Amino acid sequence: MKFTHKLALGSIALAVATLGFAADSIKIGLQGPLTGGSSPMGVSMRDGAKLAVNEINAKGGIMGRKIEMIERDDEAKNERGVQIAQELINKEKVVATVGYINSGVGLASQRFYQEAKIPVMNNVATASVITKQFADQPENYVFRNSANDTIQSGLIVEELITRRKLTKVAILADSTNYGQLGREDLEKALAAKGLKAVATEKYNIKDVDMTAQLLKAKEAGAEVVITYGIGPELAQIANGMIKLNWKVPMMGSWTLSMANFLDNAGKNADGAIMPQTFIQEPNTPKRASFISAYQKAYKVKRIPSPVSAAQGYDSVYLLAAAMKQANSTEGPKILAALENLNAKVEGVVTTYDHPFTKADHEAITANMVVIGKAVDGQIVYAYDEDKKKGGEVRTKAAKTAAKPAAKDAKK
Repeated sequence: MKFTHKLALGSIALAVATLGFAADSIKIGLQGPLTGGSSPMGVSMRDGAKLAVNEINAKGGIMGRKIEMIERDDEAKNERGVQIAQELINKEKVVATVGYINSGVGLASQRFYQEAKIPVMNNVATASVITKQFADQPENYVFRNSANDTIQSGLIVEELITRRKLTKVAILADSTNYGQLGREDLEKALAAKGLKAVATEKYNIKDVDMTAQLLKAKEAGAEVVITYGIGPELAQIANGMIKLNWKVPMMGSWTLSMANFLDNAGKNADGAIMPQTFIQEPNTPKRASFISAYQKAYKVKRIPSPVSAAQGYDSVYLLAAAMKQANSTEGPKILAALENLNAKVEGVVTTYDHPFTKADHEAITANMVVIGKAVDGQIVYAYDEDKKKGGEVRTKAAKTAAKPAAKDAKK
């Protein structure tokens, strides 16, 4: 009986070891759209995060414990995101979560992490309000390492006015929280320059004909079309402009870099301009290593959403650094460490040096963002000087000067 019992326990221990996780593994949640129109972002983010987890585990994990990533598909649906957040917190007992691709899902779901005092790292969602949702509370458990819409809209407007001398703007934004919140930030950025869009049009997810919206923009005399939406519909805008023989520049938020825009628009995507935190070019050793590892692990040449993959990867390393510094997986201690990280964290987007403070939970600033351009199904640097930004260290002091620095770079 005792021998049988010991044998059973030994078999269980062997099975656990074979799986690669100790019984006391550190559980980190991951949620995002792994299916549907937003899936290029969700899958890329997940795969980038998994690369980071595997690297950390190969080096012994955190505090001698391996990371176990618990991933869930929120299908870009608010109600599904809410269910997943509660499951990851109450059933899986995660100590932190990375993800949120869609701003609406994040805003609906992250309140459960706030209530549970568990950090959540938004690594793709960009609505400016995301990190401010609980900023009025004594402790704010929501962080982000993607370029928010205030940053992106400011750079878009600076690009079209300063570099391109365009002032008659049409805005086409989808009806989601992402599209409409982004539109509001664009309008604020234009107003700061004394401008107002000559046409502002809305469209819905899965719309396949943008003729009506584009005709209104064309008739209003727009010199440029600025978009805020997700890949498949963005392709319909690019294709619709060609059908109307309307040859004006297309600019928009970072999502113009998604594979389902580039593939569905084909040559019609060429020339589209967008802000990017990461472009799939090995212009630093860290980026070269990341790109190579991603391609090898997932058998692809082009990352479906390079920005999502890079930010997903970096988000895991930021959390790991905080846990290591705190020597704990307790939420309040991770929070305190994130707000005062002592060690620099080498990421793909940048090397993070004190990326967060208690008052500022945004890791990315305007001086880290470059302008990308679609060419032959790829995103390339629109300007050679932007290639030099890869891997720059950005401290809180540099953040204070971010806006003037970005402005000077465009002269």
